[in-house]
Amino acid sequence: MPGKQTSNILEYFGELSDPRSGNNVQHPLLNIIAIAICGAICGADTWTDIESFGQAKRDFLGTFLDLSKGIPSHDTFGRVFRWLDPEEFGQCFQAWTQAICHLTQGEVVAIDGKCLRGSKDGTHDRGGMYLVSAWASQNRLVLAQAKVDEKSNEITAIPTLLKLLDLHDCIITIDAMGCQTEIAQLIIDQGADYVLAVKGNQGTLLHDIELTFASSQVQTSADYYRQYDQSHGRAVVRECWVITDPAILAYINDYKVWPGIQSIIKVMVRSGEGDQMTVETRYFIASLRRDAQTMLHFIRAHWLIENQLHWVLDIAFREDDSRIRRDHAPHNMALLRHMALNLLKHETSLKIGVKAKRLRAGWDNQYLLNVLATSI
Repeated sequence: MPGKQTSNILEYFGELSDPRSGNNVQHPLLNIIAIAICGAICGADTWTDIESFGQAKRDFLGTFLDLSKGIPSHDTFGRVFRWLDPEEFGQCFQAWTQAICHLTQGEVVAIDGKCLRGSKDGTHDRGGMYLVSAWASQNRLVLAQAKVDEKSNEITAIPTLLKLLDLHDCIITIDAMGCQTEIAQLIIDQGADYVLAVKGNQGTLLHDIELTFASSQVQTSADYYRQYDQSHGRAVVRECWVITDPAILAYINDYKVWPGIQSIIKVMVRSGEGDQMTVETRYFIASLRRDAQTMLHFIRAHWLIENQLHWVLDIAFREDDSRIRRDHAPHNMALLRHMALNLLKHETSLKIGVKAKRLRAGWDNQYLLNVLATSI
């Protein structure tokens, strides 16, 4: 029955504060939230799309919503999501996600940011909104997200995001922007471990690690793993070296200021064919001691956030093309996309891509119910 499939997810949004008052209140807030979630699942990317979806699916939606006042207009959807508190909406999203997702010991949780390019508003001199998301690699779920303040950067948003989550026994991976001693300490305090990318933003840290691996004697003593595969018709060779010897780590000038540091890591990736080979070398610090094969697995799991989250949002949801930009609307629409993506990723009866699943859900009411049922 539709009521069973939809009640589980919608109950988490039943206590949301309604931002409307007086004559502005015609349609129940939960109706607006429910239609917007279903619309986002089914390919609706604008408020006009969501209204059209609601009109087309009115009979279906009426099986679990009181639509005696009809389907809200696109202006109503726009106003509500402009005014709706995104922090409260995000807390509801997070509570629902935690209810359906149990992080396993050793799961990699990747933290990374993405700019909503279409939200840039030149008229009001506002840049595109930037969101930092937490992605559970094994569960394939967006766990939570935090907005980066306009006058700030990811460094301030990452701690906010980490404090929202129960990360005990997880492995947190962050790119070089998050390579900060305060962030490392916060991760350790939460009972988690970290693998942080290192670039030139931390004084001499990168230089010291490069010099350490440049020593032939040290590199020979490091644990080593080599991986070869074919990617899009090109050969890809990945090599990973891991040093865990405290006596060697002590030669790094800032070694002692990094909470819990246990390893330094070098990863070299060669890709291409013949004379067209490209080489990329990256360095990392970690709070755990693992062999090179395992460390490479953790690092590659972080890179998946680009392919399984950011790329899908751009291709399947056309996020960068969205011109929703007023007030809280861009943030709240991003949350709707994340909800839809979580549900679509976990519906596994069809072995097709997310974009195709969105189309199928829009065409087939039973398949839409299957998608909603993944939240039970």
